[in-house]
Amino acid sequence: MLDGLDDIDWARLSHAYGAADDVPGQLRALLSPDPTTRGEALLDLYTNVFHQGNRFEASAYAVPFLLELLADPATPDPAAVLGLLSALAVGYGGRFLPEGFPVAEYRRAAEGGRELLAAKPPPWTGTDESQKEYVEYTYAESLSAAERGRLWAYVELATYDAVRAGVPLFRTVLTHSDPSVRRVAAYALAWFPEEADGSVSALAGAVDAVQEPGVESTLGELATMLVASGLLGAAPDVSWLADPRPVVRWAAAIGRARVLGTVADQATVEELLNWVSALPDDAGTGPVEDEWVPFLDGDRGRYTALALRQLGPQHEDRGFEALLDRLPTVGGEQSVTVLGVALRLAFPDGPAAAGTPVAALLPRQRRLAEVLGRSTEPWLIDGQEFDNVTMLVGYYGLPRGREAMLTYLGRVP
Repeated sequence: MLDGLDDIDWARLSHAYGAADDVPGQLRALLSPDPTTRGEALLDLYTNVFHQGNRFEASAYAVPFLLELLADPATPDPAAVLGLLSALAVGYGGRFLPEGFPVAEYRRAAEGGRELLAAKPPPWTGTDESQKEYVEYTYAESLSAAERGRLWAYVELATYDAVRAGVPLFRTVLTHSDPSVRRVAAYALAWFPEEADGSVSALAGAVDAVQEPGVESTLGELATMLVASGLLGAAPDVSWLADPRPVVRWAAAIGRARVLGTVADQATVEELLNWVSALPDDAGTGPVEDEWVPFLDGDRGRYTALALRQLGPQHEDRGFEALLDRLPTVGGEQSVTVLGVALRLAFPDGPAAAGTPVAALLPRQRRLAEVLGRSTEPWLIDGQEFDNVTMLVGYYGLPRGREAMLTYLGRVP
């Protein structure tokens, strides 16, 4: 196991905190029989080779060994390894929803980055800790903004392609005995559109398999498979929209909207609109484990709001009404998503000019301002004003706060 790990000169590779010579020990610790040791190693790897969603020179080198761990039945926690691989491939996947991973765009952005990475000096390995970041910073500062963009795009793409080599393994893992492992495998496959042909057929087989009598399965893994199929270009069959289980209907509608877009059938449209305007209690953040779907950390409400963007203009009015119904009940990141979609519908030509009087607002814009004025929850996160919301509202030319919005509307705060 892990043959060749010590053949790599990890000290010449960099991660978030300088030389990557601590990565081999962290990889080996994922085999520990002690859950605490494995947990600490996993956290260290996330911190070092996936720091705040970023990937580094050492990230791509760690991937083949993670794939080896995933392939070995003796590895204690394959779902955790697979989750790290998925994160290394795309960073925070939620930013690519509802469309899916734009791999062609990434390949264009990375052109020329390989040469820039080859010219980068090795990380600092001396005793002066202050030099660790200085070496990297000095090289990055010597590049133009365009060159820095190509460099980091290439680093991310190299890691993505290293994980892509594991797609055949991920398809195999879809037959794992543990439902949680199968669920993460389906999630991982969703991010590799260049491998769609083989993955779609593997997902279809897995969907059939988890419905076999006697198979231990969860609704969450079935829903994840349906959403993943949609992200890879295969619309779930319309019959899933008649399923008695809400999360399955939701997943089918999400997958179908992704593929059908502006020509989505009415049943798909109705399912999405129902979820936006009258979201079930367990469909926001933190649903029950059996129904958990990994996309957007399980936040089906946010995902549904994003999916509305894929429907045609003939559904905009009803979509906007559904968003206004939902907005007073959401806060935090859900508010940012729901509000973001509503603002784009209300301001199709871009932000209002500074100083626009309320009487000059279009009907949708006025209605959205009214909802924001009479609602407290959308402005808050953990009981405090949420800067992301105030900045988003301000970007579109509206007042940055509820009291200011009420004043703007001519109401008493």
